[in-house]
Amino acid sequence: MPRKSRTDAAGALHRVIARGIDREKIFQDPTDKRNFLERLGEILNSTATRCFAWVIIPNHFYLLLQTGEVPMATVMRKLLTGHALWYNRRHRRSGHLFQKGIENNIFSGKFTFVNYR
Repeated sequence: MPRKSRTDAAGALHRVIARGIDREKIFQDPTDKRNFLERLGEILNSTATRCFAWVIIPNHFYLLLQTGEVPMATVMRKLLTGHALWYNRRHRRSGHLFQKGIENNIFSGKFTFVNYR
């Protein structure tokens, strides 16, 4: 039975989580993180997607994104494929980098963002 397609709409707020396959690292060092964040910034700009928060951990990451002009599935495909190709080339590895699928939860209702310093 095929997977049910994700719900998405312009302005939808998504909490996205992607993990390394077999809990392996997807960020080995600051260069990997920097490349990922630069790629994320380029994709966000080109798709008018907004990023409200991000967390990078060696074997996974969290993003809080708002859908812009392009569906979230397209945004994430560009991000994950681009990072995996770059990472595999840099670290002389092959195969999948990410666990199957991503966890993508859509929030509904009113939200208040609080800036803690």
